[in-house]
Amino acid sequence: MSGRGGHAVVLLAAGSSTRLGQPKQLLRRDGETLLHRATRIALETRPAVLVVVLGSDPTAYQAELQDLPHVTVINENAADGLAGSLQVAARQVADHAQVLVLMSDQPALSAAHLQRLLDGARRSRSGCAATRLQGLAGVPAVVPGHWFTQLPQSASNAGFRARLRALADDALLLLPADGLELDIDTPHDLAHARSLGLLDP
Repeated sequence: MSGRGGHAVVLLAAGSSTRLGQPKQLLRRDGETLLHRATRIALETRPAVLVVVLGSDPTAYQAELQDLPHVTVINENAADGLAGSLQVAARQVADHAQVLVLMSDQPALSAAHLQRLLDGARRSRSGCAATRLQGLAGVPAVVPGHWFTQLPQSASNAGFRARLRALADDALLLLPADGLELDIDTPHDLAHARSLGLLDP
């Protein structure tokens, strides 16, 4: 597999949390914001670079991350979907053989899950690994860096999802979700996560 040594990480955190009514990146688990927690956990995989994609009003989020080594890029058009966030990260990560892509709103995220994805992607025929969400490939996921330069405009909110799901079953490592199917998009999601002890009251 060609590409720069060491994997890269892209943390997608540009969403405006419209349905939730408050910034989900700043919800807390054990006193730590989900944004800080996801960044810290991703750094435990020892990436060559970690890129955090933020939206057009990034000040509060940048303050949360000032103690963690990362590169910030801004997606001014975050409302248009995930594809734009992946595109603004492309310059930083496209020449890496492996890029780990994750979101900031999965409170059950663990470093062990991310490491299993990275290890599995190295062994898989496609160079990819993903998390099984509702039986299908989802994020967190590992994809080749060159995918970032081949993202169709039609990808919109799907990101790399369609391309991952088009891979043959024997070409892709799919890991059980281990609680990652719970992301925080609505007040119901928030209440459920709190009932499970995954978010602070």
